[in-house]
Order: sequence, then C-alpha cells, then structure tokens
Amino acid sequence: MSRVDRYKHIHDKAKPIEEKKSFNPRKEKNHSEEPRQSYYRGPETFPDQEPTEHQKQYSGQDHSNGTSKQIPKKEKKTKKIRKKRRFSWPKRIALFFVLLIVLAVGFFFKGKSYAENDASLPKEALETFNGVKSANGANNILILGSDTRGEDAGRADTIMVLQLDGPSKKPKLISFMRDIFVDIPGYDANKINASYALGGADLVRQTLAENFNIQCRYYAKVDFQSFEKIVDSMFPSGVKIDAEKDLNLDGVDIAKGQQSMDGHTLLQYSRFRKDEEGDFGRVRRQQQVMSAVMGQLKNPLALLRTPESLGRLVGYMSTDTPTTFMLKNGPSLMLKGGSGIERLAVPVEGSWSNDESYYAGSILQIDLETNQKAVQEFLGQ
Repeated sequence: MSRVDRYKHIHDKAKPIEEKKSFNPRKEKNHSEEPRQSYYRGPETFPDQEPTEHQKQYSGQDHSNGTSKQIPKKEKKTKKIRKKRRFSWPKRIALFFVLLIVLAVGFFFKGKSYAENDASLPKEALETFNGVKSANGANNILILGSDTRGEDAGRADTIMVLQLDGPSKKPKLISFMRDIFVDIPGYDANKINASYALGGADLVRQTLAENFNIQCRYYAKVDFQSFEKIVDSMFPSGVKIDAEKDLNLDGVDIAKGQQSMDGHTLLQYSRFRKDEEGDFGRVRRQQQVMSAVMGQLKNPLALLRTPESLGRLVGYMSTDTPTTFMLKNGPSLMLKGGSGIERLAVPVEGSWSNDESYYAGSILQIDLETNQKAVQEFLGQ
C-alpha cells in the first residue's frame, strides 16, 4: 500500500472544527416561541417568588387567581373614567329637591324683607302672648283680623282658631261671631271682640280658654290693608269665588255669581254684614273666602309665588309663630287645605238668641254648654 492510500481517509475521522462565530447584528434573531410583551421587561422575578404589586403593575397581568391573565391597559383606564362620571338618578332627584327648598326659603325671606320695609303701612307691634299647646297635641293658632279705622277701631273684627296637627291630621277652622256675649277674665261680661280692645291677643286667648276650653299656642293678627296686599301678590289675576248675592260695601259693587276678586273686593265681600243675616252671613262668607284661597293654591303658578307671598304675610302681620314652624307646616297646610278645610261657626245652630245690653249694645246670648260640647267634638275628631 502506498503512502497516499494510507492517509486518504484521515480527515473523515478527525473531529470537525467549529466555525468561529463572529458578531453580526443582522443575523441576531430571537427564536423564542413566546412573543415579546414590550420593550421594557419590568423587574425580574425568580420562579418560586410571587410577583410584588409593583411588578404586577408593570407586567399588566392579573395574578389574583394564581393565573396570568392579560388585562388590556386601555380597558382598565376606561373603567375608572366611567366610574367617576357615574351619577345615579336618585342623587339627581335629591339634589333637585334640595335646590327647590333653598329657593323657596330664599323667596320667603325676600317677601318678608319687602313687607317689613314697606313704609305705606303702619308697623304691627309684637304682642305678649302666653300660648299653651293643646292637651291632644294640636297646635292651635289664634287668627285676628282688625281694621284701624271706624267706630270699631281697636276691636277684633275677625276671631278664628286654626287647628294644625290635631287628631285627624287635617286643618280645622273655627269662627267666632264677634257679638257673642261672654265672660272676659278680669272684666265684666262683654262681646267677645271687646276682649282684644281690653287686653290684646293674650286676653282673647284667655277668654276662649275660659268659655270654650280652647288652648291656643300662637297668634297671628292681620290688618285689613295688609290682607289686600297679600292677596294681590299671591293671586295677581284675582281669587275665583262664587258670590252669594249682590252686595255693596264702601263703594264696592259685587254681583252675584262666579267671578275673580282682587284683594280689596275680596275683603269687602268677607266683611259685609248689613243684611238680615248680620254676623252669621259675614262669618259664612269669611270661611268661604278662606276655602277659595286655599283651593286656588293648587294652581302651579300660585305655588311658585306662595313662598314669597307667605313671607309677605309674615312681614305684614303681628305674630309670635316661629318662622321654622311656618316653613315646616306652611306647604302641607296649603296642600291639605286645597282639598278642603273643615269648618265650624260658633254659636252653632239653635243655640243662640238676640239680646240687648245697656253698655254693650246688640249681643248674642248663647247656650254655653251646647257650644262647648260642639267645639270639643269638632276639634277632637
């Protein structure tokens, strides 16, 4: 064998020489099966170590259930924005009512300020009134109407008691005819309206308590001129009322039938008593006027003007009724009163007779026991 044949296969048995690798950026490729998540890989974690909150934030994965669930960052951001902008309907309704109450209170004090600064009418002084709450929990308000002019100046032309929060939870109104002959504490017997001239609102309260067992907690006195302005501010188009008959008082002609009366006309209608019915007809018309006013408050436009008109009423009259009490009970009184106020006139039918007194003039003698019973049953129902 020749030398050439002996070394012919020597290169086949030798180990292949590894080719030296040189760095080439173009040839460097990532052949891993998992795609890249981002250029920033975030903090490194060890296999048996649970990722921290900071690492979870940058990884964009949900590890709550031990699984790696990818949560798109845009979706998370959208959810947060929607949560902030969310405003439920109950909250909107509550906000609406809060704003409505704030506006009503604002208009109330606006009307009150206007009346207190009205120089065209004399100021009504606040009287001392030792009011007492009724035994059945009711709040009875003594309402007095007077005219500072004429022969009856200083006397109460209108005496009413308005019951609120009584057993029936309905407003009730009692009217007392001014010629009723009663005992007046500390004085001789006289007409009931003389009690105001003798001792003001508090003596009227004592007189009602002694003769009819009615306890009044607050009082409110309104001058007739103030009444006109209050009605005109509340009902610019007038109060709709069905006049009982043709009347004329102080130059005001009133025709029988349905019509709208302004404050001055409505006042004359409620004061008229120069006919065969006398004080009985006058008291009935006064109660008719009260019901007409309350009934017309159902009108939405009247309700919008009510807070300011109520403020004017408080500003014009003399009263010890707290403002908080009025704001609390005023709206409910108007809404309930619109459906009808229960009414009673004293003396009741068949319990009186006309008489004369040498110092008091024409008077009404009444069966006191019968009227006491009628009053207590009316207020207690």
